[in-house]
Amino acid sequence: MFTLNDKFNKEFNVSDSVYNGFLAVFKDNNPLHTNDVFAKNHGFRGKVMHGNILNGFLSYFIGECLPTKDVIIHKQEIQFKNPVYLNDTVFFEAVVCDVYESVNAVEFKFTFKNSDAVVVAKGKTQIGILV
Repeated sequence: MFTLNDKFNKEFNVSDSVYNGFLAVFKDNNPLHTNDVFAKNHGFRGKVMHGNILNGFLSYFIGECLPTKDVIIHKQEIQFKNPVYLNDTVFFEAVVCDVYESVNAVEFKFTFKNSDAVVVAKGKTQIGILV
């Protein structure tokens, strides 16, 4: 089902509804994420989107975009490299870097890049294939 170097791509937009939905559910109102003046005073272009929005996009990819729904996340790691702002489009790419047939697991390396092709986050995730 998965082979080394298989690539998957998906485009996501950090829209008002994504941002406001995250705020409504998780109540993280840190001023870096909610106040443009605060964020600008700390060297950013505007309020910085919550990094865990990208984790949500990663979850969507695993649950909805792979060729099977018979999956579960075993682990993931993510490094946030550059800020993401409201209404940014991020381009996600995942590449199969390991296949563990004996335990029905697959590991992906992934990146999120902004529209300037700058990496905003990268990491690895391992999924299990449910049998």
